[in-house]
Amino acid sequence: MILIKLLKEIRVSNNIENDLRRKSMLTILDHPLIKHKLTLMRKKTASTKDFRQNLDEIAELMAYEVCRDLPLNEIPIETPVAPTTGYELSKEVIIVPILRAGVGLLDGIRELVPTAKVGFIGMYRDEETLEPHEYFAKFPSGMEDAIVMIVDPMLATGGSAVDAIEAVKKRGAKNIKLVNLVGAPEGVEAVQKAHPDVDIYLAALDEKLNENGYIVPGLGDAGDRIFGTK
Repeated sequence: MILIKLLKEIRVSNNIENDLRRKSMLTILDHPLIKHKLTLMRKKTASTKDFRQNLDEIAELMAYEVCRDLPLNEIPIETPVAPTTGYELSKEVIIVPILRAGVGLLDGIRELVPTAKVGFIGMYRDEETLEPHEYFAKFPSGMEDAIVMIVDPMLATGGSAVDAIEAVKKRGAKNIKLVNLVGAPEGVEAVQKAHPDVDIYLAALDEKLNENGYIVPGLGDAGDRIFGTK
């Protein structure tokens, strides 16, 4: 009976994931190193140092996949042996962390894309309504031609992500990627409904939200665990 119940739960989970994948460009990065490091982060005994270090490393691994389809220009170069054709990124990359927890993904991504510019958008969540409110926004120029990556460890209700995407679109952004560590089906659906043109990248798609709007099983409050606050 336990085995039958487990198989049913797996089928339900797989069905939810498949349905979400069909609605828009949802990519769940199924990589052994990401799974291993995310497990270390999920543990309630993980120290601030270990949590932050694993987040940096996962962000770098995710950046490799998120950047897989970046456009290139051919350029002539000379090696010490002979002339040849090389390649360079044809568009600027702008990373926009949602404050404060989104800053935790910034260093890992910039390790792979050191030329990326950085914008910031500040959101806080009303603890009663769970609705997001913007309190700060500052962006580089050239948003309309750049590839814009909005980053935040958690995609819970999706409210902050939806508003952040709207904010960069108002500044002219057209090519937008949303990068999250852990997401809930409710948050993915909210973003897909509001912005079906935005690609979503997750390290893990968890089960659900609880009554307080936290992802289950999740990893707790990412901002507090990154910065050691309570």
